[in-house]
This record gives sequence, structure tokens and C-alpha cells, in this order.
Amino acid sequence: MLGIARKQAYRPYGGDCAPVYSKFSGDGMAKVAFLGLGVMGYPMAGHLVKAGHEVTVYNRTAAKSAAWAKQHGGRAAPTPAEAAKGADFVMACVGNDDDLRAVCLGKDGAFAGMASGAVFVDHTTVSARVTRELAAIAAGDGIGYVDAPVSGGQAGAENGVLSVMCGGETDVYGRAEPVIAAYARICRRLGDTGAGQLAKMVNQICIAGLVQGLSEGLAFAEKAGLDIEELVEVISQGAAGSWQMANRHKTMKDGKFDYGFAVDWMRKDLGICLATAEENGASLPVTALVDQFYKDVQKMGGGRWDTSSLMARLRKLG
Repeated sequence: MLGIARKQAYRPYGGDCAPVYSKFSGDGMAKVAFLGLGVMGYPMAGHLVKAGHEVTVYNRTAAKSAAWAKQHGGRAAPTPAEAAKGADFVMACVGNDDDLRAVCLGKDGAFAGMASGAVFVDHTTVSARVTRELAAIAAGDGIGYVDAPVSGGQAGAENGVLSVMCGGETDVYGRAEPVIAAYARICRRLGDTGAGQLAKMVNQICIAGLVQGLSEGLAFAEKAGLDIEELVEVISQGAAGSWQMANRHKTMKDGKFDYGFAVDWMRKDLGICLATAEENGASLPVTALVDQFYKDVQKMGGGRWDTSSLMARLRKLG
């Protein structure tokens, strides 16, 4: 299976997958378009420039595209189609299913500007259904498609150390992997089209349960009068340790919830998980419960707080 375990060990194509169609060989510059310059996309596009690629960006708010181009020296385009014109690879990181359709389809959409043999890489967290829909449309135009949602949050994007879960045809993935490497700690193909999105659903399901468990543990510790820092120093070295504990316990203790992925976006993602579980028969009782807890956080005005704000809900409950 193809994949980069870490940047230092990265070798294009894993040694068994040669590029097809695209002139980009994995060891030089590619022409890349990046659509969507939010908290994730903005730094991701910057890493592509640092890696030596020629980058054109598009953002719904043109001022942000202009600011990015001024900072990184790339080019800003007025539409996705214009950004995608002549590109070997088009990356997207937008909001949801509808946003993705909007940047892909229509006369101003990316597909209209892409040549046969180019590759579209979607870093948005969306449904597997829209992924398969758009991949089929792209295939009709001779465009390769990789669904490649990411995990690692804003910090991971800024530091270029995201985990990237991919689905798509093996040869198409093999061509895209060297470009994705610009901002990935690990990048792996997990199956055919839609597999990347399904893997991201698993990621979000796991995070939801972990953050709720951590919130309950820390809230219990406060009630019990334990020193949070000393407690975490001990238990983080054992079976309770996690990325969430290591990176969020201090801000949770201090009631600061502006350090990562927003509750509004998490509820969008969990909605996709729950809808997919209805389709495939999976049981997600904890995920469904935590989704409702996040709904409570939204009612508290915390829609833009990060996901560790489940702690705020418990404190409110007393």
C-alpha cells in the first residue's frame, strides 16, 4: 500500500506506481491550484509554494486570495475554473458538500478549467456520497479524483504535519501523493473512491468519544480537588494518555476554547457520520450522544469554540 510514513522517509509513488498523463514526475515543480483559503487551506497552499510548486489560489472572498498571493508570491484567480486552467493538480479545502459542488461544477467550476489527465484532490470533509458523485463526473472528463480529508487541525496545517486519508484509483493517488507531501506527516491510500471520507468519519467518531471522556475525567478531578497538572503528568504516561490529553488539558482547565477545530464544523462532521451509519447499519450510540452535547454547547454560544469545549458544558451543569 502506498503511503508516506513521515517526510524524512518519503519517496514518490512508494516505488511501484509510475505517473500517468501528468508531466509532473514527483521530483520537481507542478502547476497546482488551491481552492479554499480557510484556517486549513491558507497554510496548506503556502506549503506547496515552499515545496517549489507553482500555485494559483481561489477563495470565495477575493481579498483573502489577494492577501495570500502577496504573502506567498503565488497568483490569485477570480474563479475556480480560472485557477484550475493549466494545472496538473487542483486541491480543494472548503466547507461542506454544497461548497464542494459549487467549486467543482458549472461554467466557473474547477472541472470546467481542468484538462484531461489532471488530478483533483479534495481535502474537504464531506460525505462519501458526494465524493462518488463528483468523482464519476470528473472521470467522464478524463480527470483523476482523490478524496483526501485531513486530520491534525490548524496547527497541523500550519506546521505541515497533517494526517491525510485517501481514496481513489491507485495510479491517480500515486501521482498526487508527492504533492500532498508538502503538508503531510503521513499520507495513505485506504481504498477506492470514498475510502478517505469513510476513514475521516472514523477519525471524528474516535475524537468525539475521547474528548467527552477527557472532559468528564477533568471535571471529576476538579470536583475531587486533584491538581490537574500533576494528575495529567501521571496518567498521560499510562493507558489514558492521548493527543487530546497532551494538547488540550491545560486549555480545558483554564476554560480557553479557541485553539482548534470548531464545534459547528464538528457537528457537521458527526452529522455525516450518523447519516452514513444509518446507511451501513453501524451502531454509534456514543457518537449520537456526544453530538447532542455539542448541540448544547452551540446553545451556550459556543459554536466557534473548539471541540474541547465539552468541558464548558459540564461546568455549566455543575
